[in-house]
Amino acid sequence: MTPLRTVSLRRRVTVLSLTVLAAVLLVVGVLTDVFFSAQIRSELRQQLDVRATLAGQLVAQGVPADEVARRVEAPGIRAEVRAPDGRVYAGDPDDDERWGSPWRGRPPGAGHHGMWDDDDDAAPANPQVLEQPLADGSRLTLVASGGPVGGAQQALRRILIVLSLAALAVAGIVMLLTTRVALAPLDAMTAVARSITRGDRGRRLAPARTDTELGRTAAAFDDMLDELEGAEATARASEARTRRFVADAAHELRTPIAGVQAVAEAALAPGMPAEERERLHLLLLRESRRAGRLVDDLLVLARLDAGLELRHEPVDLLELARSEAERAQLVAPGQQVEVRGEPVRVRGDSSRLAQVLGNLLDNARRHAGPGAVTVTVSAGDPATVLVADDGPGVPPADRERIFDRLVRLDEARGEDGGAGLGLAIARGIARAHGGDLRCVDPPSGRGAAFELSLRRAA
Repeated sequence: MTPLRTVSLRRRVTVLSLTVLAAVLLVVGVLTDVFFSAQIRSELRQQLDVRATLAGQLVAQGVPADEVARRVEAPGIRAEVRAPDGRVYAGDPDDDERWGSPWRGRPPGAGHHGMWDDDDDAAPANPQVLEQPLADGSRLTLVASGGPVGGAQQALRRILIVLSLAALAVAGIVMLLTTRVALAPLDAMTAVARSITRGDRGRRLAPARTDTELGRTAAAFDDMLDELEGAEATARASEARTRRFVADAAHELRTPIAGVQAVAEAALAPGMPAEERERLHLLLLRESRRAGRLVDDLLVLARLDAGLELRHEPVDLLELARSEAERAQLVAPGQQVEVRGEPVRVRGDSSRLAQVLGNLLDNARRHAGPGAVTVTVSAGDPATVLVADDGPGVPPADRERIFDRLVRLDEARGEDGGAGLGLAIARGIARAHGGDLRCVDPPSGRGAAFELSLRRAA
């Protein structure tokens, strides 16, 4: 089994949230820097276009080249005019060392007419350069310095970095505080689980909503507790029934075993007449058979609990009832058993179904006395077999209790009474066939009636 990773959920949520926030801040910072740089470059180009247009107008008015260079130059823009004779006029000659000459080192005629030059090695950092010819044959060179713009951009970057780090720090602190509140339901679940472990089994989370993550988890937790408590209660009840059954079985076995022991000891007495010894042998045989029947019944019940294996074959209930009625009359010749009804086939184990009918007939024989026992087979769906007698009957309050193991009504107790397992075995076999066995109202209004119901064969 793979162990569950139990990392801190609070720490995991905080780290993942801060990671997402850092990624968002990084994207925002990069996009801000790109848009800011593009906007500044666009503005510088517009300024160069305006100054170049002004230079063209001045040349058209006949303004000298040195005056054109001076008037075209503006803060952040360096202007130089190369006259047709090769002389160079700068707007402010004192700025040559600071600005550098954009054509310094170039042969005459070199340049980029009407083109932007962003990679000029002789120009200042991040320059914008515009070269274009003028109407009098001279050439104008405008250089927009990116120095101030670059400084502003660097300052913006520093501000973005500082603000991002500060935002991450504040967000981390806030998340550490708020996740404790957000994860409070998990702490409540833990407290309930621990209280249940200490014995408070009735507590539940009872979530107000089950359509959320925590709600579904809490509902599943409550369902699990209900199932565990139900299974525990079932196990305890089963254990109690098993202990009670074992105690009752031991009590029932003690009587025939004690009888066998007493008769065996009496039979060993010296000088006993042959007739008395023979009577003791008969008693010994009867008690041993009684113990054997009880052991057989206990084994059948054990097989029923473990899952009785059945042979499924077509069985005619009417023929089966007639066969068991004949057997019952052989056991008790004075007992009248009447079988009536119509043929109907079911699928089941004929020997086990015969055991059910045999138990019902034996039960009726013990309680009906000299009265008649009737067996009625009905071909309904499900098919039924009704065994009724004219005995004292079963009170309605006891009609379910008589199917419990080792339960006998007071009227049933006697020397020839059973151990109280026959009806429990008969119902177990009936239910193993997918049917049922019930104690119902007798058709004649007196006596007892038991109805066996089984699914008809297809």
